[in-house]
Amino acid sequence: MRSKVDRLRNLTTTQWLLIAAVFHNDRDSASMIVHELRLPRALAAFGTGGSLALAGGLLQVLLRNPLADPYVLGTASGAALGAAIAVLLPVRALVLEFGLIHALAFVGALGAVLLVYKLSRVGGHGQMTSLLLTGYAVGSLLAAGLAMAMYASGAGLRQIFAYLLGGFEAASWVRFATALPLVLGASILIGLRARSLNGLLLGEEAAAHLGVDVRRERAILLALASLATAAAVAVSGLIGFVGLVAPHVVRLLVGPNARLVLPLAAILGASLMAGADLAARLLGEIPVGVVTAVIGAPFFLALLRSSRVGYEL
Repeated sequence: MRSKVDRLRNLTTTQWLLIAAVFHNDRDSASMIVHELRLPRALAAFGTGGSLALAGGLLQVLLRNPLADPYVLGTASGAALGAAIAVLLPVRALVLEFGLIHALAFVGALGAVLLVYKLSRVGGHGQMTSLLLTGYAVGSLLAAGLAMAMYASGAGLRQIFAYLLGGFEAASWVRFATALPLVLGASILIGLRARSLNGLLLGEEAAAHLGVDVRRERAILLALASLATAAAVAVSGLIGFVGLVAPHVVRLLVGPNARLVLPLAAILGASLMAGADLAARLLGEIPVGVVTAVIGAPFFLALLRSSRVGYEL
């Protein structure tokens, strides 16, 4: 008991003010800053990072590719093209603090994944290999469309770049509450299918022998991962590497069991995104995507090098 009292006495004045601002919304300047700016931004970073990490861990298992991330199926290219088209359109709508950019980014991300999935089913390779190759091909095509849209955007080019680099400057309670059901729902449903993922780790034939309906589960898991990614992209823009780094770090620590990897990857991804957002603010409000790229790019290169010497999931 005495140690608790001593710790309370050692709290600085700033810490006491922060605690008071969080738990007592007195509508003064400190409370307004915490409740209207800092809390929704922090929660948006946590939610986005957790959903991207969860989707990344799922896709790495489904595609049996340690370099897969939530954007590998063309999600990023579709979202970016949708955002660029929104900038070009003369219409400026705002619904629940989501503008046309966010709406078309969401539609573009899901549309790209649906197109990749449909095209991959007529490929000549194995299902997952065909899906991966089709994702790269469609992503390249959409990237070409994005380049043309950026070329024609004129004064809107800065807005497109801001979306491509990602960030949480526009986070708000309304926007967070609107995206939360999609992100949380998809994440919970992914976690409930950890048993199917563990079966798929053994290979599709082994999973089928264990009673897993491989085709149905694969389609459901891909849809859930795409939904979580598209919802996160609509909130934050494109922020890479979190979905690549977090699942790998967790897998190295606890092994491949999806029942452990998925929730721990979500926690690590959320923490990593929140830390990146804090670093971005301390460095002068630079884009969060720049911070995650500085962290994730060396990790990606190290992972690529290890995959050449026989790295496997």
